Order: sequence, then C-alpha cells, then structure tokens
Amino acid sequence: MKLLEGKVAVITGAARGIGRSIALRFAEHGAHVAFSDIRYDENAAALEQELLAMGVNAKGYASDASSFDAGEEFINQVLADFGQVDILVNNAGITRDNLLMRMTEQDWDLVLGINLKSAFNLTKAVLKPMMKQRFGSIINMSSVVGISGNAGQANYSASKAGMIGFTKSVAQELGSRSIRCNAIAPGFIETEMTAKLPEEVRSGWMNDIPLKRGGKPEDVADACVFLASDLSSYVTGQVLNVCGGLNT
Repeated sequence: MKLLEGKVAVITGAARGIGRSIALRFAEHGAHVAFSDIRYDENAAALEQELLAMGVNAKGYASDASSFDAGEEFINQVLADFGQVDILVNNAGITRDNLLMRMTEQDWDLVLGINLKSAFNLTKAVLKPMMKQRFGSIINMSSVVGISGNAGQANYSASKAGMIGFTKSVAQELGSRSIRCNAIAPGFIETEMTAKLPEEVRSGWMNDIPLKRGGKPEDVADACVFLASDLSSYVTGQVLNVCGGLNT
C-alpha cells in the first residue's frame, strides 16, 4: 500500500545521507518529491534521476535553506512546478563541533542558521498554501543531543533543542487548520558524516546504545513516512526518537 500517493513533499538537505533516504522512501510510497541542497551537484542530479525512474514527479533545486528570501523563492518555484505542497521535511543540517572555549562565533552562527533558522524560513514559506488547503504535515529533524546535550556540540545541540521548541509551538498554532508538526530525534545513524568519526568515538556510541548498533538512514525515513501519512493523523507536537534506545 502506498501511503503518500499523490502528495507533494518538499525535503531540504536531501542530496545525500538521511535526506536522500527520505526522498527515496517517499517516492516508494507514491509521493512527488521536490528537494533542495546548497548546490545542485552530481549527487542531486543522480537522486533526481533515481526518483523519476520510480514513476513520480521529482526535481532538485539549489537553494540556501538558511536564507529567508531563498527559502521563499524555493517554495514559490515548487508551487509553480508541482501545484501544491503537502509535506515539508526540514532536514538541512551541518555540524561544526568544538569545545565551547574554542568555538568561534562564525561556527555558532553557521550551525544555528542552517539547522534552526532554515526550519523557520521554510515553514513560513509553506504556511499560506497549507492553510489554504487546510492540510499539511511538517517534519523537523532534531537529534537526541537536542534532548540530552553533548560535549563539544553546544552549537549543534542548541540548534536541535530549538527545533523541538519550534515544533511544539507550530503544532499548537496550526492544529486548528489541520496542519500537523512533529520532530524526529535520530541517534547514531550510519551516514557519510558519522563514518568520518574516529573508531573510538564510534565504539563509545555503540556501547551506549541498547540495540548495540547504529541506525540506518532508512530507519529515519520510515519514521518520516509515518509522520507524513494519515497513519499519524492524530499525532502532532511530538518528538519521535529513532535512536535504538539511546535516549531512554
């Protein structure tokens, strides 16, 4: 059964990693997919072709999610190309890890801009069309470190904690318009980003996870399908931990 048949989904930061898996899983469930990344490179082009081959409409866009004007322009272009927006996944994110005493203002501003301000930018841009159609599902990508914190990630943890507060506020504001807003808090997910971590760091994470393994991007994508579909029609303002029990 295709749970997202005919829906139009917008996903930021989707050229690789978790965002890419979300785009592919949405297409498997019949959604048309508009996705963005900071640049339209070979990864974005490959994803676009893979999605089109699955029989859905798909298009990749180069867009800076941290820019308010760029976010609005992106959504306007999606509306022109696809006609509607039913699902928004605010997935764009980066890390610039360092101890607070060594963290620069630039790295703080960059992470907060891309990870948190982007969610404000894109959510603002989809509000009018979603309110007009009286339907929408907004999914914000948080993290377990947004709940528990993590040494060396004050900027990243702050951005992901902010995402949770933003999610709950949006859910309260828009629930009467049948627009739902939820967050996902992934734990240790095996991506290109985590593959670069030292082995001792990876082993430390694994030892703390009750399931004793890292998650896959597809694990997060499946949670997104649930929150985007009518299976979660009575779920809003919630944080779904996809972490193998790490945040327990």
